Amino acid sequence: MNILIVSQYFYPENFRINELASEWVKDGHKVTVLTGIPNYPEGRYFPGYGLFNNREEIYKGAQVYRVPIIPRGKNSNIRLALNYLSFVLSGFIFAPWYCQGDYDLVFVSQLSPITMALPAILMKKIKKAPLFLWVLDLWPESLSATGAVRSPLAMSWADRLVRYIYRNTDRFLVASKAFIPSIERMGGDKDNIRYFPNWGESIYEQNLIDTPVVREANIPGGFKIMFAGNIGVAQDFGTILKAAERLKDFSDIHWLVVGDGRMGDWVREQVKSRTLSNVHMLGRYPMETMPAFFSQADVMLVTLKKDEIFSLTVPGKIQSYLACGKPVIACLDGEGSSLIREAGAGLTCNSEDSESLAAAVLEMYRLPAGKRQNMGAQGRKYYEQNFMRSVLFANLQSWMKEAVLSK
Repeated sequence: MNILIVSQYFYPENFRINELASEWVKDGHKVTVLTGIPNYPEGRYFPGYGLFNNREEIYKGAQVYRVPIIPRGKNSNIRLALNYLSFVLSGFIFAPWYCQGDYDLVFVSQLSPITMALPAILMKKIKKAPLFLWVLDLWPESLSATGAVRSPLAMSWADRLVRYIYRNTDRFLVASKAFIPSIERMGGDKDNIRYFPNWGESIYEQNLIDTPVVREANIPGGFKIMFAGNIGVAQDFGTILKAAERLKDFSDIHWLVVGDGRMGDWVREQVKSRTLSNVHMLGRYPMETMPAFFSQADVMLVTLKKDEIFSLTVPGKIQSYLACGKPVIACLDGEGSSLIREAGAGLTCNSEDSESLAAAVLEMYRLPAGKRQNMGAQGRKYYEQNFMRSVLFANLQSWMKEAVLSK
C-alpha cells in the first residue's frame, strides 16, 4: 500500500507514530509523512531543524515532509493556538504540493489538536482514499478538561469541528474502549470503530540496561519513584509535589522526574521554593535511553488530573511501564486505574489525592523487594497478553486492507 501519514508530531519528537511508520516500511509499504517542524515539548525548534533546514528527510525508509509551523512556546495559550492553526494552514498549502501521486490510505495520528485532521481530509478528497483517524485524545472534552478553552461559544465551535471531522472519517481507531460512546455521540459510526490500544515501544520489551548517559544524570541511591514523560497540565504535578512534601522526612525516598513540557519551569520553581530535596528533575533524554532510566527505578509513577475525560483515558506510558516489568503506582481514575488493578501490577489511588499517593508510596516502600518484583512480573505478563505490538500491528494491517479493498 501507499500510505500517507498526517501528524503534527513526528520524529525526532517522541511518539508512537514513529514506530508505526517504520514498521509499515518494513512490511513493504510505501510511507509518506506530512508533519510539522519538530518543537514538542520544549516549545522551540529542535537543533538542526527550522524554516529552511531539514524540511525534507528520510526516516527509516519513510519520506518525511515538514510544513512550516509556529513553535508552541511555553505556558502561552496564544502561542499554542498559533502552533495548532499554523499546521492546518501550512498543511492546506503544502500537502497537495508535497504529496503528489496516488495514495491508498490516509492515516491521522490524532493527539491534540484534532485540527491536524483537516489537511488529511483535504488529501482524502483529492486522492479519493479512505481516512483512518487514530483517536488518542478526545475532543472537545479535552479542551475543557485542561482549561484551554472556557468560552461556551468556542466550545460550540469545537463541537461542530469535531462532528465535521468524524463525518469525513472512514475508520476510527481508539486507544481506550471508553472513547467509543463519545465518538458515537459526535456522529461517528459504531461499525467503523476499532479498538487499537497503545503498545510499549519495542525497546521496552527487552531487558533493561544501564548506560553512561544515565550514570551522568546523578541518580541518587535509596528508594526511587520515577515519573517519565510529558510535564503538562494534565499530569497534575501539584499532587505529586504535595505527596513528596508529605514524605520529606523519609530521606531514603526519592522522586525522579525524567522529561519536560509546558509545566516544567513551574515544577522546577516549586521544587526550589518548597525546598524539596527529595524531588530530582533529571531533564529530557532521548527515548532510546529510557530503558536505562527505568532500570534505576523501584517503582514507576503515572498521574492525571481529576476530570471525566481523563478517567476515560489510558496514558500511553502505562504500556511502557508494564512492558519493562516495573511495578506501577497509578494516581488516576477510571480506565487506567482499572487496568493496573486488573493486571496486579501495582497500587492505585484517586486523582488529585496527595495523601493517598503518599500512602501508596510508603506502602510500596515497605513491601519486600520480592513482592515488588512480582508486581512487575505480573504487569509484564498482562502486557504480553494484551498489548504486544506484533498482534496489534497485524490487526491494524487487516483493517487497512479491508478499507482499501472496499473503497
